Amino acid sequence: MREDKIPSLLRDADRTAGPPNPVSVDFSAIRRRARQRRLVRSVVPLAAAAVVLVALSIWTAVIRTDRAAGEQEKIAALENEVRVLQARTDAALKLIRQMVENEQRQRRLDQLQAELTSIPDPLEEVQKQVETTAFIMVYQADRMYRELDQRDSAIRAYRRTIELFPQTESAEAARQRLKQIETESRKQIQKEI
Repeated sequence: MREDKIPSLLRDADRTAGPPNPVSVDFSAIRRRARQRRLVRSVVPLAAAAVVLVALSIWTAVIRTDRAAGEQEKIAALENEVRVLQARTDAALKLIRQMVENEQRQRRLDQLQAELTSIPDPLEEVQKQVETTAFIMVYQADRMYRELDQRDSAIRAYRRTIELFPQTESAEAARQRLKQIETESRKQIQKEI
């Protein structure tokens, strides 16, 4: 291969490779997850503090009340308050569980999306392989024609490249090479005549 063809081959390779894939970061998702974590961290202690406060207030109310008068009514009222507190606590725990599950789902979704973006497009990969194969075929035909003096084999290789890979840049190069060979042949025939 000649030294003057190396830069053009490198430019062709750069053109074929294309620009690098952009990387995107979803900052809104990061902020949303941070807010959810802060909420979970603050809800659990608040719920526990509320339960303790209510229990303390119930306990103080029981101590202060007169034990003799209406003890059954007080017990029933306390049991009712405990049920209300239990229902509120259950609701808070259910909310916390839902938030944790949502956070886990979001994390898994983000993982899957990252995996999806890391998978190369199969059509692009096939197109790159087609371009590479066509380039190799033209390169070998060039060697046959210029270095090995196998003109007929080179012409067949150029035509085969055009036949197999008609839409590639290498097929266009093969067409140009065939025109050039035809022009050279005509000139040579004219000289001989």
